[in-house]
Amino acid sequence: MPYRQETITPYDAGSEKAAQVEQMFDNIAPTYDILNHRLSWNIDRGWRRKAIQAIAEHNPQTILDIATGTGDFAILAAQMIHPRKIVGADISERMMEIGRGKVAQAGLADVISFAKEDCLNLSYGDNTFDAVTAAFGIRNFSSLDRGLSEMCRVMKPGGHLSIVELTTPPRFPMRQLFAVYSHAVLPLYGKLVSKDSSAYTYLRRTIEAFPQGEQMMGILKDAGFCHASFRRLTFGICTLYTATK
Repeated sequence: MPYRQETITPYDAGSEKAAQVEQMFDNIAPTYDILNHRLSWNIDRGWRRKAIQAIAEHNPQTILDIATGTGDFAILAAQMIHPRKIVGADISERMMEIGRGKVAQAGLADVISFAKEDCLNLSYGDNTFDAVTAAFGIRNFSSLDRGLSEMCRVMKPGGHLSIVELTTPPRFPMRQLFAVYSHAVLPLYGKLVSKDSSAYTYLRRTIEAFPQGEQMMGILKDAGFCHASFRRLTFGICTLYTATK
């Protein structure tokens, strides 16, 4: 049985979820960064930093950043860890095109490259990367089990996984405050800035439907990972998941 967020699509069109997600991110690419930072009051920068710190002590030299978007996570990882190579994989070519410009401006083109990838069927061989990361992207998988299994497959034995994902705060009053914000402010402001009336309603719906906390621990273990753990950030608005292969 699919997880609930797998059945949620950005648009009502009859195309498959992956095609709709690609269209959505192509549509909002020009405003994606500014909306991310404004809608989170720039707290998203700190969440990425904590996810990188979770793997930095292991000094990975080859990193695959899944759902890399415009490359914020990959750029910060390059600056903090100084690996030999980071590959940013994403379904949206327009998002990655913006990322390539940011990478060039940061002087990191010799470290960071981008590749259009189907994250449910990665083109890389088994045991390729020292670490695999994902920031705010796995909610969009049309099959969470398949996507996580692929992330595990391409990781070297002993490699490390670090995921940050938006989640629903578990306790009063933040749970109620976040519900008001995500139902009223987020979709309205997202529509005004991005001009896409569906993208930020889709975001809220997938956050609410996505498996969280202990349930995600079981899903990670079923995908082949061990030593899975999670840490709620900012009252549970975001959750950091880590695991090893």
